[in-house]
Amino acid sequence: MTTSPNTLRRAGDNPALLGLAGILAFGALLEVLPRVGVLPSEYFPPTSKIIAALIDEFGRGDFWQAVVGTVSTWLIGLAIAVLAGIVLGILIGSVPVLRLATASTIEFLRPIPSVALLPLAVVLFSAPIRSILLLVVYASFWQVLIQVLHGVTDVDPVARETAASYRLNRWRQARYLVWPTTLPYAMTGIRLAASVALVLTITGELLIGGTKGIGEQIAVAQSSIAVPSMYALIVVSGLIGLVANLATRRAERMVLAWHPSVRRELPL
Repeated sequence: MTTSPNTLRRAGDNPALLGLAGILAFGALLEVLPRVGVLPSEYFPPTSKIIAALIDEFGRGDFWQAVVGTVSTWLIGLAIAVLAGIVLGILIGSVPVLRLATASTIEFLRPIPSVALLPLAVVLFSAPIRSILLLVVYASFWQVLIQVLHGVTDVDPVARETAASYRLNRWRQARYLVWPTTLPYAMTGIRLAASVALVLTITGELLIGGTKGIGEQIAVAQSSIAVPSMYALIVVSGLIGLVANLATRRAERMVLAWHPSVRRELPL
């Protein structure tokens, strides 16, 4: 039985199908290598054992509580970072003097790793959730702020002059001129911030503890040498990240359906 070139072409044009094939191939490889002794099975259990541990996790009530706790912390931190990044980005970007005054400060603070603030977060907040939120907001905020600043400065100078000639006030300029130009940049920042926020949420749960989240569950599984369960929880973290990425991309396409870059991606 032969495969027609059209069938191969259709498979090659389907990113989801290719992605699924890659995952299955990776899972099969991880199933074989520990069993033949290439990888130590005590540290790299076969895929079948990880799947069995994952199914066991699905039947535990505290697992779902951990998922809800992680997702809740992630969403709260992301919402705070997005709101602060958009508001401050538009404010700073719209005032040239303010942008020049804050440029060096932003470039100094932005590269500081959020994890470096962990001791400060623990000292400032007794509640673990607040400490984690500090890390999440700090890391995610810069993703949104920088993108919004780029968007504000990308407004067409001719359009600005036209708006000024028609004597549009600052509110109307922000609504009809600045915001439509900035929105694609803001959506990119939100998509980047969503991934960063999830990474910092799970990292904070791993390091701080006391949150009943996925990160703490991973730490417990590691300390009790339940290696398959540890990998199963890591897989869950990846699945949450995958769903978050798909959701933000979907939201981006919906919000920017009018934008030329998105319209070119939509099927005719």
